[in-house]
Amino acid sequence: MRFVKLIIWAATAAVAAAVDSAISTKGVEALVQRRLPQHAASFQFAIANASDSSGSSLDSYTVSSTSDGKILVQGNTASALLTGLHAYLSDVLHVDIWWFSVGSQLDQAPPELPALATPLVGSSIVQYRYHFNTVTTSYTSAFWSWEDWELQLDWMALRSINLPLAWIGFEKILGEVFSDIGFSDADIEDFISGPAFLAWNHFGNIQGSWGGAMPSSWVEDQFSLQLKIVQRMVELGMTPILPAFPGFVPSAISRVFPSANVSNSSNWEAFPSRFTSDTFLDPFDPLFSQLQDRVITKQKAYYGNVTNFWTLDQFNENNPASGDLGYLKTVSENTWKSLKAADPDAVWVMQGWLFSSSAAFWTNDRIEAFLGGVAVDSDMLILDLFSESQPQWQRTSSFYGKPWIWCELHDYGANMGLYGQIMNVTIDAIAAVDNSSNSVVGFGLSMEGLEGNEIMYDLLLSQAWNKDPIDTATYFYDWVTTRYGASGLTLPESIYAAWEIARPTVFNNTHLAANAVPKSILELVPNQSGLLNRTGHHPTLLNYDPATLVTAWRQMYQAGLDEPSLFSNPAYDYDLVDWTRQVLGNAFIPLYEQLIAIYTGSNQTSNKCALRRQGKKLTALLSTLDTVLSTNENFRLSTWIKSARATANSSSPDFAAVADFLEYEARNQVTLWGPTGQISDYASKSWGGLVSTYYLPRWQKFVDYLIATPPASYNQTAFQSGLLEWELAWVNQTTGGSELHDTPDALQTVLYSVVSQWPSVFNA
Repeated sequence: MRFVKLIIWAATAAVAAAVDSAISTKGVEALVQRRLPQHAASFQFAIANASDSSGSSLDSYTVSSTSDGKILVQGNTASALLTGLHAYLSDVLHVDIWWFSVGSQLDQAPPELPALATPLVGSSIVQYRYHFNTVTTSYTSAFWSWEDWELQLDWMALRSINLPLAWIGFEKILGEVFSDIGFSDADIEDFISGPAFLAWNHFGNIQGSWGGAMPSSWVEDQFSLQLKIVQRMVELGMTPILPAFPGFVPSAISRVFPSANVSNSSNWEAFPSRFTSDTFLDPFDPLFSQLQDRVITKQKAYYGNVTNFWTLDQFNENNPASGDLGYLKTVSENTWKSLKAADPDAVWVMQGWLFSSSAAFWTNDRIEAFLGGVAVDSDMLILDLFSESQPQWQRTSSFYGKPWIWCELHDYGANMGLYGQIMNVTIDAIAAVDNSSNSVVGFGLSMEGLEGNEIMYDLLLSQAWNKDPIDTATYFYDWVTTRYGASGLTLPESIYAAWEIARPTVFNNTHLAANAVPKSILELVPNQSGLLNRTGHHPTLLNYDPATLVTAWRQMYQAGLDEPSLFSNPAYDYDLVDWTRQVLGNAFIPLYEQLIAIYTGSNQTSNKCALRRQGKKLTALLSTLDTVLSTNENFRLSTWIKSARATANSSSPDFAAVADFLEYEARNQVTLWGPTGQISDYASKSWGGLVSTYYLPRWQKFVDYLIATPPASYNQTAFQSGLLEWELAWVNQTTGGSELHDTPDALQTVLYSVVSQWPSVFNA
């Protein structure tokens, strides 16, 4: 039975509380003091039934009112207490914490907290609620401040996250270990990648840093940040997953350890060899185990004995040196033994992305051999990273008995597009739990980057506390009430109508050929073909009729006209900008199609004038989009650049140079993604400033090229070669974003003008 397996897993993972008194409520109380100081004395928290006699590892809570007017929250773990607190805050008070600068609305709780006529009760259906993808630390949090992390950690805690990745500052650990065994500073500098690309250095895909070396002051500051992050995670009832040593080392190892048994990983994404084909120390080599011990021991010394969970990925988009079954089993066996030697209670956490992305290599027999190298099933935890679209648990018989987590990936590259899979995230997740032969132990969020579809991530975390698939119509209605209804505001019916129109359409993709957040073609290198209807996990194919979104948008906009105070609500402002962004992005498609139709038409003499006219329509739409985006700091390139520069240590003697390098990193990631555009536009963004200074000029250059070039002479390679020179110059700017003119006008004023200017787009 599934629950028997869960109990066995809980017993061996060594993370469940043993007695009530061992679990502190101080972190929960501190969150209330931090976010609702006016109600710090209004809540009472108590650990109850931490040692459940049934042996169940599932969390549960009860929220009730006391005779003296307090709200009593009881739970068997700190995470259960926080989930119970969240249930009261969001379901009863209609206040919550949200991503980005929408921030916390908990301070808008009413002065008098309403008593509960009947208790609120909840029980989790899985032991773990996991958060983060390794690459989230690059696409989203690369330049976060402590204030950003505090908000995110409180968001996570209230939504019951209890098993998050904790990668920040790892370069300090790795650098010290490498230095201790004889690598020079230059050796380490040649290995460590830049701040915006560290995740792929962790995976062994890239090495070194283009555009400048990793600043040592930045590494130290990030480590100081990590000390706070780990401490706060523990206070909030989370068990951090810390990085283990996967085997990737500086190429100078052949000099420092001439007899070391090493190989080189694959060339990744056509990067120059200087920046890829990382050196991999064979787990058979005794040095591997020594380095593993140093990495784990050093982290325990810095952070304390806070975890037994260690993330370790060796073959992410990087195939092993051999597909021999014996080789694969021995690699994982030696890796596992190195972990257990360093930490006898170690659990190896591994992303299962490799089984999907490299499915041609990772046949079932190879997966079984590799996982079979870990002889004790409970010593491994697999993240089925893309469960909602490309689940691997089914073809691998639940990873051949290894515990695993059902993850929602949803977004690649922190791309921006309205999107969801409400059926897959609810029905499919529950089907996995209900499978009696399953070893699923958690639900998790594994997005590459945080973006605007926050409701989809809330939905899966809520599903972790519901044994039946959630009724999404009711869920969306309640979510809307909390998101916009703080301070007791009675919301117009039009805002509910907007989300109900979008729910079964925009947020219900079942066409899994296009299986993740879509891109707008305006963010891609212009081309006369190949931009439309792309599928895969960077699709441009829309899974809904664009006219449906316009109808939903009109309802959302009308809500603000009916209740003008909504325009002062940060959540409404964010969402209306986001939905307007999508409507305008969708409207770009027919303008582009008309441009190409004109270019390839038969009358070449008159086509040049028509191309100019159509080109002006394209660039005018982009200019309008930029104006809308620039009204909100969450949709500005300047926010990203300023955040990057702000992580430079102002007391460092090379502060100015470091700040410029960090700006280069920020610009490069969201555009060229590599020294010369190796993964160009992978992490593209519809941001104010980026549209006006990068995408719009690219499209103008494309229009100019079409006007100057007969269709028979069209050469995309030649066009892109000339474009790359301009793109490189743009990336190398170090202006601090001073050339980006953020719109001073309020969104309401801007939208009035935009709707008047583009009546056909908004059906005005």
